[in-house]
Amino acid sequence: MKYYSISEVSDRLDIPESTIRYYEKKGLLPQIERDEAGRRFFSENQIAFLGIIIYLKNTHMPISVIKQYVDWVVEGESTIELRLEMMKNHKKNVLAEISLMQEALKGIDVKIARYTKYTQERKEAREDEFILEKRK
Repeated sequence: MKYYSISEVSDRLDIPESTIRYYEKKGLLPQIERDEAGRRFFSENQIAFLGIIIYLKNTHMPISVIKQYVDWVVEGESTIELRLEMMKNHKKNVLAEISLMQEALKGIDVKIARYTKYTQERKEAREDEFILEKRK
């Protein structure tokens, strides 16, 4: 089995090493192995698990809830139903946030259209003024 250093995992997942250390400190990365010098090393499975944690964090799941998820994973199959319910609830939250963002994006698009129209009209007005000045 191949193992990866924290810097390799950081590069692979495009997250800072400090984030990985923080997640470990918070108990989100159980069973991370270390070599004789105390350096962390990660298996493919641990990297995949870290990827799940990142997805949950990126979709605004609180660290405390992610910790509960991790604890249930460590407990094993007896917590599958709890994890399923947690993921269903989180999906509802994510979809609600996406909907909210889509509505907000519509408002931003209105502002962009308004400012674009305004700047275009100002540009045309300046061009008209320039033409009139040249004719004098």
